[in-house]
Amino acid sequence: MAMNTESLSPWPIARQLRRMRAMYAAGVALWAASSAWTGWADPGSRPMWTSLLLLVVFTGLVVMTSWSLRRLESADAMRRLPNPRSGGAASRDTRAREFRQSGGSLAEPYGRFSD
Repeated sequence: MAMNTESLSPWPIARQLRRMRAMYAAGVALWAASSAWTGWADPGSRPMWTSLLLLVVFTGLVVMTSWSLRRLESADAMRRLPNPRSGGAASRDTRAREFRQSGGSLAEPYGRFSD
């Protein structure tokens, strides 16, 4: 059960995803070193293949975490765009298309869309 103080807003989720990505990246480094060592010491052995399997697993975890973090940050940037009902003329789909075409810079979340 979730704690009452736990927030489901995008920022704590993004912070947790960044922590997980750092841990998985450390796992990739560890298993890459282990794979290289066992591949050099005993090529074709079971420990070498196990290290390679774990390297693939941790690489997949890093990729998926990075992908989730990118989706979360771009979704948050889209939420911060001006609302067309509050005076903007473009529809949500038009704004989303323009945002994707502009590269979706998170450094300037409002970019060309500011009033």
